[in-house]
Amino acid sequence: MPIMKDKLRKKLIDIRKNLSQKEILENSNKIKEKLFNLKEFNQGHVILFYVSYDNEVYTHEMIKESQKLGKNIVVPVSDKKNKRLILSKLENWYDLKQGAYGILEPFGEKINEVSIDEIDLIIVPGVGFDEHGHRIGHGKGYYDKLLENSKTLNIGLAFEFQIVENVPTEKHDIPLNKIVTEGRIINCFS
Repeated sequence: MPIMKDKLRKKLIDIRKNLSQKEILENSNKIKEKLFNLKEFNQGHVILFYVSYDNEVYTHEMIKESQKLGKNIVVPVSDKKNKRLILSKLENWYDLKQGAYGILEPFGEKINEVSIDEIDLIIVPGVGFDEHGHRIGHGKGYYDKLLENSKTLNIGLAFEFQIVENVPTEKHDIPLNKIVTEGRIINCFS
């Protein structure tokens, strides 16, 4: 099973690497509009956003706009030693610096730890997804670990090409509640 997953992961990352900045920004903007119109987003006060990198659905503007809307934004900090995510309230976009895996994250005294229980909505990255809410990440398990201890609503952001017929699953994989693409909103029911 992991071989199938690895093959699919590589194929989707290769496609993503070949996207133009224009395509990424245009489609990310369509995804943002759909996300920002969701009742769950509008009702959420504390939102955990991933900070996009490497041609993922671009969240930088989503984060900044959400802060302007008065939302409390939390971002992940990779704790490589313990293979987990530390959740940190983001006070200012400029508090982010390139950290583990080349992803922007708060550092040192800028880390303002928040409990998963304080979060109303988790915005989840992924390499691939299926309509049942199963996802392929980068294979490190950070988000699966985070989601397994949470009852918080979660939404994956994806470009339409990242939606595949079937993501191979393992018992530790946690399905998502919804996925937003540039073309649609998928309500996931495993």
